[in-house]
Amino acid sequence: MTRDRILPAASLSRRAFLALAAAAGAAAASGGASASAGAPKRGGVLRLAASANPSSLDPATGGSGYDHSFLWTIYDTLTEWDYDTLQPKPGLAKWSYPDRLTMVLDLQPGVTFHDGTPLDAEAVKFNIDRSRLDQRSNVKADLTSIAETVVTGPLQVTLKLKNPDAALPAIFSDRCGMMISPAAVQKHGQASDRNPVGAGPWKFVSWADNQKVVVARNENYWRDDRGFLDSIEFSIIPEYATALRSVTAGQNDMAFALPARLKPVIERAKNLQVVTAPTLYCVQFYLNTKRKPLDDVRVRRALNHAVDRDAFVRATMGGLGEPATMTLPKSHWAWSETASKLYPHDVEKARALLAEAGYPDGIELTVGAYTDQDNVRRAEVLQEQLGKAGVRLKFTRGTVAEISANFFNQGYDMLLSAWTGRPDPSMTYALGFDKGAYYNASREASDELSDLIRKSRESEDTRERAAVFDRIQQITMGEALSVPLAFQYELDALSPKVRGYRPDLLGKPKFEFVWLGE
Repeated sequence: MTRDRILPAASLSRRAFLALAAAAGAAAASGGASASAGAPKRGGVLRLAASANPSSLDPATGGSGYDHSFLWTIYDTLTEWDYDTLQPKPGLAKWSYPDRLTMVLDLQPGVTFHDGTPLDAEAVKFNIDRSRLDQRSNVKADLTSIAETVVTGPLQVTLKLKNPDAALPAIFSDRCGMMISPAAVQKHGQASDRNPVGAGPWKFVSWADNQKVVVARNENYWRDDRGFLDSIEFSIIPEYATALRSVTAGQNDMAFALPARLKPVIERAKNLQVVTAPTLYCVQFYLNTKRKPLDDVRVRRALNHAVDRDAFVRATMGGLGEPATMTLPKSHWAWSETASKLYPHDVEKARALLAEAGYPDGIELTVGAYTDQDNVRRAEVLQEQLGKAGVRLKFTRGTVAEISANFFNQGYDMLLSAWTGRPDPSMTYALGFDKGAYYNASREASDELSDLIRKSRESEDTRERAAVFDRIQQITMGEALSVPLAFQYELDALSPKVRGYRPDLLGKPKFEFVWLGE
């Protein structure tokens, strides 16, 4: 018998969750996806169907939002986020602000990396400085507020800030807070991408490219309230229907981040659990605004007017999604009503803007995209929509890792992909739009935008921050720096024996509390 629950996972507020759940067309139910009586049991192998090969298993160098579910098994973070609110809480460290330009991190004692070396203040300093200064780091934009990292005790690190930054606790719950062994980095160098050594509940065993990633229990893990599984095996299955079949056939225990079209298939299957939940996962066109003709704002605005977001949700998500007018959903506290009204669907307006920009006969754009059935369907819908405005799309398809890397290294005009969300909205705009940021293919940004992104982190008052984000989004959308399309809802299929799984608003599964029943 199928168990189908819409879960209030990691919602920013009760109001926000209810709005998202209503948009999904379902009622919320309390409890976990696989909640059951009794204490969690240790042991067993969790077999997962994952849709994408990791881009890297080094948190600082990876370039794909799909990496997180692999990374969180191997790495503990300095801070964590609460599943129900996304608010940061202590992890490997507790934090304090003695003054507005100083942040102090006090570390959990007795923690060691998987190679036996200590996770102490020197190791944390190494990681923070590597994330903000190393040439290969893709997360520099998250840490621009840090002027200096100082070891002020065996288990204490003090951060000297250039400007106040209230977002750092949330930032350290993501890639920048994932601690990798300095000894391992010094040993492996760039090969750390494929030889990860963290301090998380599981340690790395093997990675067969585009086939399988395996992690095994860290017997010396410092917490006993999580990490119940002996091991986790990620089978890389890009085709979602095939991934689902592997669960129904008993070859895998869970397939996650499935498209909405498969929900009826899951419901018809015997003894599968269905998990659906709202997320910050935003399907969008990334734009390289340095390349012609996208260097002209009129062309970028034409693209935003040409897409029919409501029709896109109906055609590609079966209605289980929310049209995206910016990179945050409507229920988010930092959403901007003003920015949301900038681009009503208007094909004639799009054509007029192209003509004004000097392209009366339309334009052709190169687009990087992925090979799975759902991305192909999205591409077909968008080809038709944009074609009506005179925009011809020429697609190059491949794996998530290779296509994304090619785009962000100046390979195509656009990338049809997704922004997978971050715990704090300042991270979304710093990583996606700030000067030099990895996910900003042009690597350019106005001084005003960069200053506003920094300002968005200065206050802990949500109302003050929301006013700054309103201005940020009027710039990012007013300048049409991306083409947001729709927010996708999480959809997972689980075997009946999977217990303790909880979805989160980021739409990136964690398995720290999962255990296997009979």
